[in-house]
Order: sequence, then structure tokens, then C-alpha cells
Amino acid sequence: MRLTALPLPSVLPSILAFVLVLALLPLAAVAESSQPPGEPALLRELAQQPSAARIEADIRKLVSFGTRHTLSDTDSETRGIGAATRWIHDEFQQISRDCGGCLEVRTIRDTVTGQSRIPEPTEVLSVIAVQRGSIDPDRYVIMSGDIDSRASDVMDATSDAPGANDNASGVAGTLEAARVLSRHRFAGSIVYAALSGEEQGLFGGRILAEHARREGWRIEAVLNNDMIGNTRGIDGIHDNVTARVFAEGTRQTETAEEARQRRFTGGEVDSPSRNLARYIERQARFVPNLEVMMIYRLDRFGRGGHHRPFNDLGYPAVRVMEAHEHYDRQHQDLRTEGGRVYGDTIDAVDFDYAAKLTALNVVSLAGLAAAPPPPAEVAIRGAVSADTTLSWRRPPAAQAANLAGYRIYWRLTTEPQWSHSVYVGDVTEHTLRNVVIDNWFFGVAAVGHDGSESPVVFPGAAGSFGGY
Repeated sequence: MRLTALPLPSVLPSILAFVLVLALLPLAAVAESSQPPGEPALLRELAQQPSAARIEADIRKLVSFGTRHTLSDTDSETRGIGAATRWIHDEFQQISRDCGGCLEVRTIRDTVTGQSRIPEPTEVLSVIAVQRGSIDPDRYVIMSGDIDSRASDVMDATSDAPGANDNASGVAGTLEAARVLSRHRFAGSIVYAALSGEEQGLFGGRILAEHARREGWRIEAVLNNDMIGNTRGIDGIHDNVTARVFAEGTRQTETAEEARQRRFTGGEVDSPSRNLARYIERQARFVPNLEVMMIYRLDRFGRGGHHRPFNDLGYPAVRVMEAHEHYDRQHQDLRTEGGRVYGDTIDAVDFDYAAKLTALNVVSLAGLAAAPPPPAEVAIRGAVSADTTLSWRRPPAAQAANLAGYRIYWRLTTEPQWSHSVYVGDVTEHTLRNVVIDNWFFGVAAVGHDGSESPVVFPGAAGSFGGY
């Protein structure tokens, strides 16, 4: 093969052009491949820390009060709702002492009367412990469990009602989550809540939700734990590897105009509560041998829980619970009939399973509190176009010193979970090329420097987690 030399002037423009392309390649690569932070290492560690033994001890203590009915004795030191509530308060105080005073422990109370299940004036008293955030303390994630128990007759305040699973398990899980998470610092605040009055009409949750609204809390998530210890269902199934998360669809506070917009843009299955449920389902990857069954419903059919009062005020809230209930062990007098045992007794609680569901709460609360605030004012455009563009508003710098950037998610409209994503860096707008808006649902999540993420926010009012 013979090579022929070309005159230098004729090749110089080509050489210069090639050099220019090489010079621009690094800039193009940076623009197209901004690398996201890695997965938070702390979460796998936290998932191992809830103790089945400590949860068992707490459930046994709560059962020892005989009954925790909302209308039961408040003066005794050993029996009734008063003794149980004071013990929970003391436990939170001890947890706070162990972490150098990191928890603000207080009671939230109000007097309820004239109700079908609370006919006489009764003080409904709940206990909360607040772990203040280091960057954004006015943003809250809440874990709750219910203190009270009941027998077959909802007005029976004297008979034994151990309430081992319903809901000493939820309160024990909340106490244990406080023990684990109080050893660490997070950007946002975490509230651990033991709520009263659930069986009599969700009054503890109502009182706390109204308190939060008056105080201007920016509530990002409520995880209500109601029955997290039973693994043998009335359907005959033994399941110790599945948790259920119930989440409502459209928000209770949606306006007529917001409903009109949602009809044309979607969002029926992308309320903040639904995307909180998706977030929890993804966090289950950190908990060994656990899967999450998302239920697209406010609660069990025709039943209720303490997350509902928060939903009623427009806050994202879900119910976390066991996969298979046993109705002989709920709301029943202690008895045996025809060889069939009734009553919510401690022998039916699976403490290892309760610890596993507590771990699910722990990694979810930690991820939520560590992450920056969810993006606000998420909007989308791309009609009659091959491309889809999302935009959003960045939070004030004081609330998001830990913000690294944003990740855009999308999924087919029939998929339950987000299946595609791209990290786009610290921008407030991004266009997905050749992703047609008509065929997908879209959302945006904030990403922290440690890799933690906020829930995905669906565009428009239907998916908004609120402003800053």
C-alpha cells in the first residue's frame, strides 16, 4: 500500500476540526452523564437493628395493664389507659436520656364528649417524641401506633382486653424505631407517636393532625402501624415475609378544579399517599426476606385507622400492617367456644415478624428524613411532541443544604411501581428525548448527597406533597 503525503494547508482544517471535537468531548460527557450519589450505606445497617426481644418486652408490658380502653381507669398505677400512657411517656424519656436528650417528649391532649363511643367528657391523651432535624426541622415524618385496646363490646372499659397485636405491637414498634433512629442525626424531623382513642373513633389521630396543622408542620409522611405482629391468618395462611401498605387514591382535600385537571392529566393512582406507599415498597429492599403488598385503598374494606385523620387534612399518610389478619384475635372477649379460642393474647404474636415490619418503618423514616424536601410545583409538558419536559421548584437553600440533584422517574400507566429513571443533577427542568408524554406517567424526586431520595412527586396538584 502506498501512502501519499498531502500538502499541509489542505489537511490543516481537518486536523483543527478533529482537535476541536476532542476538546469538546469531556464537556459533552459531563453534561450527559452527571453521576448520582451512591446508595445510602446506613440503611442496610439500620435494617438489622430492631430487636425482637425488646419488642416482645414492650408488648408484654403493655399487655400487663389488663385493659387500655380509652374509658378505662386513669388513676391506677398498674391497670388501665392512664398507667399505660404514663409508662410509654417514661419509655420515651429514657430513650431520650440514652441519646443525650435528643427527643422532645410531650403529651398531646384534648377533651372529647358527646360522641357515640365517648358520651361523657373524656380526656384523650397521646404521647409523642420529636427528634428534631439538623437542616430542615419544620419538615416532619411520623410513625404512629395506637395505645388503646378493646373487648367485644366497644364500650366495655373494665374487662380484660390485652390488645397484644391490636395494637401493642404498633406501639412497641414505634418505641423500638425511636431507640434505633435516635442514635443518628437526620436532615428532617421524626415524630414517634403513641395515639389514644383509636377504637372509640380515631380521636388521638385527629387531635394530633389538627395540632400539626395549627403549628404549621410540613408533614411529608405518616406511617401508621396498626397490627404488625400476626403471621397466621384466618384464611389459614402463615406468612411472615409480607407486609401490607394501604394508601388512598385522590386526596380528600382535592378541589373541583383540581379534579377537572386530573381528569385530563391523570393522577388517580399517584396521590402523595400512593407515592409514599411506592417509596416504602422500594425501601423494603434493605430488609432481608420482606416484600410489600401495596393496597390501593384507604384501609381495609369498611374499616379505619389512625392515618385517616391525616389524610382528611390532606397529608400523605398510609397504614402499615401484617398481610393476613386473624379476626378471632381482634375485638374479642377472652373466651373459648366450641374449642375455638378468642382474644388478642400475646401467644399469637410473632415477635421476629414485628421486628421485621419495624425495620421497614426504620429504613423508610431514615430515608425520608435524610433526603432533601420533595420538589414543589412539579409541572409537565409535551403534548403533540416526541419529547417530554418536566420542571419543578428548588426549595430554599436553608431547607436543602443536603441537596445533590434530582431524579426523574417514569412508568407505563398500568405499572404499579416506577420502572425507569434518570438522574439529571441539580437542575429545575429536564427534557426526556423521544419519550412520548401520552404513554407514560412521570414524576420527580429530590436526591441527597448521601444518596437518600424523597418520594416521587407526580406533576400537578394531584401529586403535590405541598410547598416549602
